[in-house]
Amino acid sequence: MSQRLALVTGASRGLGAALAEQLALRGWHVVAVARTVGGLEELDDRVKAAGLPGAGGLTLAPMDITNDDAMRHLCRSIYDRWGALHLWIHPAVHAAPLAPMGSLDQKDWEKSIATNVRATGMLIPMVEPLLRAGQGSALFLDDPRAGQKFFGAYGATKAAQIALARSWQAETARIGPRVLVETPAPMPTATRARFFPGEDRSALADPRQEAARLVGLI
Repeated sequence: MSQRLALVTGASRGLGAALAEQLALRGWHVVAVARTVGGLEELDDRVKAAGLPGAGGLTLAPMDITNDDAMRHLCRSIYDRWGALHLWIHPAVHAAPLAPMGSLDQKDWEKSIATNVRATGMLIPMVEPLLRAGQGSALFLDDPRAGQKFFGAYGATKAAQIALARSWQAETARIGPRVLVETPAPMPTATRARFFPGEDRSALADPRQEAARLVGLI
């Protein structure tokens, strides 16, 4: 396969969508995964509207990363069609509403564990053989909130996700795939708006510029 292939899990909005767009505009073929069909279609429209010569394409995969069977089928389909994967970016996250620990909503807690921790632990073994076949890389996005007040569910599960990524990074340092963990600059995303309502958003980084910076590190 001559064209570079990327899998972006969590590609319908925010930084995930910006990363998928940047990759496609730079000639990658991107398998874009998200639950929100409308967001994926808007991503596809933006890439097509850019009309850049040499741009790549998108395969839209509307599915939930917590559905093991769906993700297993997707990874098998990637292998059957392309045989390898050159990049996996994993911005998918459940951002539970801020709340004191004494008022933690159990449904949000369970969803945080399922999305941020369990799905990551299930996906790494599925994706690793594809990345090894393509001598590829994986990129995880840190957001260190563990221990901050009201960030209990999000901070704990995001930290656990990054712990999984760093263990994988240490294990594969010599044999591959290459695993990167980066902390993006604060951006005016919908998630951040829920965490910090009323914040001066003009001082925050543009998601497309931040996506371009992160893609440049790969």
